[in-house]
Amino acid sequence: MAPRFAITAEPLDVAALLATAQQLHDLLARDRNIEGPGAVILFVGVVRGRHQGQEVRALTYEAYTPLAVASFERIAAEAGVRVADAVLCIHHRIGTLEVGEPSVVIAAVAAHRGEAYAVSRFAIERIKQITPVWKREVLVDGASWVEGATVDPDAPEPLADAWSRTCP
Repeated sequence: MAPRFAITAEPLDVAALLATAQQLHDLLARDRNIEGPGAVILFVGVVRGRHQGQEVRALTYEAYTPLAVASFERIAAEAGVRVADAVLCIHHRIGTLEVGEPSVVIAAVAAHRGEAYAVSRFAIERIKQITPVWKREVLVDGASWVEGATVDPDAPEPLADAWSRTCP
């Protein structure tokens, strides 16, 4: 089984993370005598070829791994407050990635599709807010760092904002 949360320089294994999320939900369902998974949402963020009108050649991601993994654990716990029986798994890549390569994979499993969609969307919004991952865009005419996580993880407003984005 793949780890539930990871920062890695290796290419992201979408199938392995999906299998882990499903296995963890199966265990949860058995332990709590609840419905098994009825929905599996897989979000794969990829390096896009254009950003703000400029051609992107590659992105380089850096992270402080212990804190980033802790933020993923926190995000899953926050999601569990709203959707108690959902399972959330997150992997993020570091290093230099080419256009089209996956940079983040989120697997959300829940009894119902609405819950799985909400947890997945919440996770990516919250990652952008609190996870210490930084990216450097390599463009045709230069490179620059893009501002990363900027909010206090304990501030209630950003948390509420992340949830509000799940159901516009």
